[in-house]
Amino acid sequence: MPEPTLSGWGHAPLVAAREVRSEDLQAATRGMPLTRGLGRSYGDSSLPAPRDHVVAGARLADRILAFDPETGLLRAEAGLSLSEIYRLFLPRNWFVPVTPGTQFVTLGGMVAADVHGGNHHRDGCFGAHVTRLRMQVADGRIVECSRQAEPDLFRATLGGMGLTGHILEVEFRMVRIPSPWLWGEAEQVRGIAQFYDALGRAAADWPFTKGWIDCVSRGKNLGRGIMYRARWATPAEAPPRPPRHKKGFAIPFFLPAWVLNRASSWLYNEFRYRTNRAKPRIVHPDEFFYPLDGMRHWNRLFGRPGFTQYQCVVPHASGLRTITRAIEVVNKHGFASPVCVIKDCGPEGEGLLSFPKLGISIAIDVPVRSWTQPLIDDLNALVLGEGGRIYLAKDAFTRPEHFQKMETRLAEWQAIRRRWDPEGRFRSAQSVRLLGDAP
Repeated sequence: MPEPTLSGWGHAPLVAAREVRSEDLQAATRGMPLTRGLGRSYGDSSLPAPRDHVVAGARLADRILAFDPETGLLRAEAGLSLSEIYRLFLPRNWFVPVTPGTQFVTLGGMVAADVHGGNHHRDGCFGAHVTRLRMQVADGRIVECSRQAEPDLFRATLGGMGLTGHILEVEFRMVRIPSPWLWGEAEQVRGIAQFYDALGRAAADWPFTKGWIDCVSRGKNLGRGIMYRARWATPAEAPPRPPRHKKGFAIPFFLPAWVLNRASSWLYNEFRYRTNRAKPRIVHPDEFFYPLDGMRHWNRLFGRPGFTQYQCVVPHASGLRTITRAIEVVNKHGFASPVCVIKDCGPEGEGLLSFPKLGISIAIDVPVRSWTQPLIDDLNALVLGEGGRIYLAKDAFTRPEHFQKMETRLAEWQAIRRRWDPEGRFRSAQSVRLLGDAP
């Protein structure tokens, strides 16, 4: 019988390990080094350290424990998925305050990565809306933490990648929305300078903004793409019935690695740019928030070697220059990504390792090939030089010396972590790689 293996969404690295799942998350996590949700972090953050070979799986602990329709306060077990919240609450005109680009994540994962979305410039990260956490810490105690109770643990856990303790329950505030539909616009943007300006203009009037960048085109078309803007539709604008969830289609197997190349990326980018629908219209939430979820197992498009996503944020002062150079670096290595997303970020949040800060973020999908590590090294050197940082939930290749220079809050976070876990019981493959934890 083959040995069980685990990986992140990028399928790299692939490690010999297994999940222990139970509806009783408190019992399942006792003595475990890490909790894993639905495995949608891209790299090695949800994988065990080399000597551990086992993680606690949270997905069966998914009960809603309380909901107050007057205040929107929801408390649930950490394994509850965003897709289930979406299914239950969207038809009732409630939505999460912040959503990442996939609905297939758990509440515990949303806290651990302190996820952000297209409304970060307005509403910050998910952690800004979390009011309380129930956790199992290193010595086995069950601790309730918040901004008032054990605030150091609370801040270190938001974006702490599960390294401060097992998240058992999450309490946060939902948002009442006028309808379950979006009103959206899309605009063709002819170059990166225009893109940067378009993001700045849209931020003042639109709660949700994001853009897709064509990483293939060069010259005057370098960084061209499509700017997306959306808000919740009013009852008068919205269709009479809630949107039906789109099942989409599935990629049935891993494609050969050669399928994704510069030519195929060019064809996809050209088709997407030319077929953009610019007319303002009603938009299905799946289409705006979760476009890739409509293609199940889309990670198989990159082949069995897998892929990573490089996501960084840089200050506005150097944003245009850095994004331009990043696209040039990708092209220099001979690859043109089919997926490159740009977002406007608001002020830095309270989570000590939360990713966003005031500036511009780009995310580039990169297949795992012989040139992947040199490409990531070059991008990290560029971002480090401009005062930026990377998103740990996407990372699998950053070197420790780069990360530790980027992350100015790391010493404070490490001090809190050591107070709650002096023996270093909580660790992951990522913490071994980046933080020097015992393997």
